[in-house]
Formats: sequence, structure tokens, C-alpha cells
Amino acid sequence: MERIQRRRNGLPPSDIPLVIAAKIENALRLTAVDRKALRLRLSIGMALADARARVPALDVVDADEHADKALLESIADWCDRYTPFVALDMPHGLLLDITGCAHLFGSERALCKSLEAALVRQGFSVCFGLAGTAVAARALAHYASGTIAPPGEEAKTVAPLPVEALHLETLATHVLKRAGLKTIGHVAARQRGELTARFGAEMVAILGRALGQEEKPISPRRRLPDYMAEHRFAEPVVTEDVIVSSIRSLAETLCAVLCERGEGARLLEASFFRADGAVSHIAVETAKPIRDAAMIARLFRERLDALTDPIDPGFGFDLIRLGALRAERAEAQAISLDANDDDAREVGFLADRLAARFGSHRVLRFFPQDTHIPEAAGVLVPARAVPETKLGWETIRSEGEAPRRPLRLFEKPEPVEVLAEVPDGPPLRFRWRRVQHAVTLAEGPERIAMEWWRHQSAMPTRDYFRVEDQEGRRFWLYRDGLFARETHHPRWYMHGVFA
Repeated sequence: MERIQRRRNGLPPSDIPLVIAAKIENALRLTAVDRKALRLRLSIGMALADARARVPALDVVDADEHADKALLESIADWCDRYTPFVALDMPHGLLLDITGCAHLFGSERALCKSLEAALVRQGFSVCFGLAGTAVAARALAHYASGTIAPPGEEAKTVAPLPVEALHLETLATHVLKRAGLKTIGHVAARQRGELTARFGAEMVAILGRALGQEEKPISPRRRLPDYMAEHRFAEPVVTEDVIVSSIRSLAETLCAVLCERGEGARLLEASFFRADGAVSHIAVETAKPIRDAAMIARLFRERLDALTDPIDPGFGFDLIRLGALRAERAEAQAISLDANDDDAREVGFLADRLAARFGSHRVLRFFPQDTHIPEAAGVLVPARAVPETKLGWETIRSEGEAPRRPLRLFEKPEPVEVLAEVPDGPPLRFRWRRVQHAVTLAEGPERIAMEWWRHQSAMPTRDYFRVEDQEGRRFWLYRDGLFARETHHPRWYMHGVFA
């Protein structure tokens, strides 16, 4: 309901009640109503036909679960300012683990009040509860909003709540109420064996969590950073210079911690929390662990400059956070006096900058493979993700010798029509892309057998030839299959062209 009201903010107010309907059990029923509808005694779960019979003039909107979830996720992103442990509690709630975070806001109650007030300013209705377990906190939020259970007193605090606060299956709740167990305290007074026999072990486990006797940790929806630094502003900031300066300051703080731990960051993320509740994230990744604040600031500046949709500060950012999502051990390396490692570091930093500006999928590097098949001898991988390897590029020609293979191969070899003097000899002429070429010089063959241990079916042997036509153009062709031994009709392919 509030999602639609926020979208209509600024439009002239209407006296027509607003309701949201969805198809439930083959009937359209109300899933949300506004205050006008409540005063007219319309309620959630009522059939839309009955609601129209009572109030003919209704503003009916179809339910949109995907939009509701997207809004809830955006609120969860904003709640990261209070704790990184945020999980969705579908369909309308969030679970926040504030262990170790409350002192940053003065107290647990001060944190809850700050969060409640901020969400109310954004146009949301908020109910909250605080307890030592997620089930107890959920029960308090739904049936005793604003209650904070003292440590170790969850059982006493939730005992007066109705049994519906356990959020059990509808049938189990109905059976408990029929048996006279109308509160959590009544259910807790029964023997665990009786409850297990009637409702199963899962129901008893939920009851135990509600009473604070056991707990199931929540799973945060976003990856928790290994290290984190943040800057809260008394007044929201909007200027780019202040934002970049803040990132540089946070990078210095983060790098100081990384140096103490002997680690470096491989994946960093900057989060920008707007005063109106919107949150933006940008991330940069490096080829090797780094802990140089100037490099980190430069990478984020490149990333910010390259955004096709620049970050909109709106009314300003009141919190900027820098986190190292992935940190690795960064061993100090001894450098000899005649070593020239500065060039390697500069090249690595250049690759990181280019990847930050254009994307890692556009900054590539050839990586050698343990194979002699031409098209598989090297693969393109992101330059900053090249793994360590003992393989090297094999030298296939001597100094001063003409190239034996083209620098660039066709992605897929193209078929050609060839006329040869003998079936297993070099071509005399060939037709490629509807153009006839007469061969004046030919060199080969370079025979390459396929790797039988990697292919289930037998792959034909290739004979490669370097040929030159009458106009001096040079080509790299191969015959697929040995004549009379593997096939009686070998086919020819163009695999590359010498520039």
C-alpha cells in the first residue's frame, strides 16, 4: 500500500478508498487496504465482490509481489548503515542482527528509534521488536511493537503474546487455539514430548527460539566485507570533490588495517547512502592484493567517471562506506638492485584502471594452454584474473625466420575448394569466398594429430600448409584427414591469413 502511495505522492488527494487485490483460492481478495477503507470496515482477506457490495466506489490496484519485494530489498540495502547482517523476512519484514552495533548509536533503543524515525520520514509505517532470537523479535514486532526484551528474558516477554505470533501453519494454530492454548505462555507450559508427537519437531524448535532457548543464525542477503570503513556526515554532501576526498580518506583508513594484518584487497566496494533512503554501490577488482590508498582512490575515480548512469546524489549522501569484500595475504617481496619490477606493477595497475573504466570483459590477455592444437593453444581471459601457471609460450620459429603461423586465427575455420596435384600434396589453386587463387609457393605440411585422450570420438589429423598466391598474399590452410587412411575425401579449411 505504501509503495503505491509513495508513487502517487504529489498527486491531488482522493476521497476514494484504495485497496489492493490478488487472486487467492480462485477468488479475488483484498491483500491491503488504506485507512479510508478501514474506516468503512473493509479488511484484508475480504472478497473483492463483498467489498464492492459495501463500498461501490473503490480504487482497486492489482497486487505486484515482485515490486513489493524490490522495495523491501531497497529498504534492506538502506538498513546496511546500521548493521551488515540484514536478511529478508518475507513478505513484509526485515531481520537485523545488531550484535556489537548498538553502542555506535548510544543504546539498543536509540538504534531502534533512529531506524524507525528515518523510515517514517521516507513514508513507511514501522513496527519493531528487539530480542535475543529472530523468532522472538518477529513476534514482538507483530504483536507488541516497540518492545525490547531484556537479555535472557525472552520467555517472559513473549509469554502473553497470542499463539499466532509463532507464525505456525494455519492448521497448527487452529488446533492449538481449539485446545485452549491461546498464548505462547500456554503452549510453553506443555510438555515438549506432547507437542512433538502432535505437531512435529520443527514446531518445537520454533517455540524454543521464541523462548530464547535456542537460536538459528540469520543468513545476510549481501556478502559481508572482510574489512570496512565508513564516514558519516552531519549534513548530507553532494559535491563530487567531497565524495572523492571521502573515498581517499576511507582508503587510507582501510589500508592501515590491511597493513597491520599483512593483507591486501582484491575486491573493494564503495556504498553511497542517500538521505532519502536510496543506496548505490560500485565495485572495483584488482589483479593482485593492494593496500595503496592512492591506487584505490584512483581506481574508484576511474569507475565513477566511466559510469553510463552517474550516481545521483539527490538531496545528498549522509553515509559513505568502503569495504574490502575480498582480502588476501600480501607477502612482502624482496627486490634485487637490478630488478625492474616497477614496470610490471605499472602494467598491472594500468590493467586495473582500464578494467575499472571499460569493464573487465574488455581488458583481456592471452593465457597459454597445455595443448598443441592451434585454436586451443591460448585463451583470452580478463587481464586481472590470469592465474599463476608454469606454462610458457613455445617458440616455433628461429630469429629472423618468417612467421610459421598467423598472429590471428579465424574464430571458425572456413571451408575452401582446393585442387591439388596429388591427394596428400599441397594445393595448386583454391577458391575461398568466391575468389580463385593460384598458388605459386607452398610450404608444409605441418602435421598435427588430434588429442584422442580428450575427445571420445576419433578426430581426423590435420596437415597445415603455408601458401602464397600470385599477388603475394599468404594463407594458412589445412587438410582435414589423411587420404586413404582416415578418409577418401579430405576437406580443406582456411584457418588464418598472414598480414
